[in-house]
Amino acid sequence: MARPTVLVASDLDRTLIYSAAALALTMPDARAPRLLCVEVHENKPLSYMTETAAGLLTELGDAAVFVPTTTRTRKQYQRINLPGPVPKYAICTNGGQLLVDGVPDPDWHDVVTGRLADECAPLDEVQAHLAETADPVWLRKQRVAEDLFVYLVVERELLPEAWVKELAVWAENRGWTVSLQGRKLYAVPKPLTKSAAMREVARRTGAGLTLAAGDSLLDADLLLAADRGWRPGHGELADAEWAAPAVAALSERGVLAGERILREFLRGVREG
Repeated sequence: MARPTVLVASDLDRTLIYSAAALALTMPDARAPRLLCVEVHENKPLSYMTETAAGLLTELGDAAVFVPTTTRTRKQYQRINLPGPVPKYAICTNGGQLLVDGVPDPDWHDVVTGRLADECAPLDEVQAHLAETADPVWLRKQRVAEDLFVYLVVERELLPEAWVKELAVWAENRGWTVSLQGRKLYAVPKPLTKSAAMREVARRTGAGLTLAAGDSLLDADLLLAADRGWRPGHGELADAEWAAPAVAALSERGVLAGERILREFLRGVREG
């Protein structure tokens, strides 16, 4: 009997790939692993994974339907050069864009924008609130991601915790979620989810098993929607001690967590 098609949907930043700043989660280390650069922007290396992880990802790409699943915009995602087969599907902008062979699927985008119009406060209202309340002392940039959500680039050490909590409550009452990841603070509509896009890819591929991994609050719905999930020992979910029955909390942090997650994916694919 043939094994079911396995779909592997994984967050990228701080799950499989790591910026120089995020490498500090496992560095310094006299026996630091050898790294492979997987993203260059404006002639500067930005993101890395270990060489071991690169080999595991190549193996995974041959064994399953691997779907990069990220809050990055399409343009930001397309800067990444992952090892292994080029994924047929990719989920960008936190589920707002479904790429098929690198091209946005217009039908999916229409579904998403329809949900946003019906189920949460408009983007303009959130933008205006952030503009009124964010302090230039710690705010560096405010950006809109493909007319779907907004994020701030902040000086993390100057960002008041109380302001973040107040924003989270304000956003919750309007159907939005706030997530703080490194130097970026995201405000994302609740209907805009990675899990919905993953389910759509599973439907199109006929996947009988779904596996997922992620580290942030914006990955929680993805992990809950998958048959099995993993979260690393760092990030928003680890800090909150977030847990779910089918989600394994790993002890590894940083790039070594990326390796462990890929090993768990491969084990899940083999077990079917």
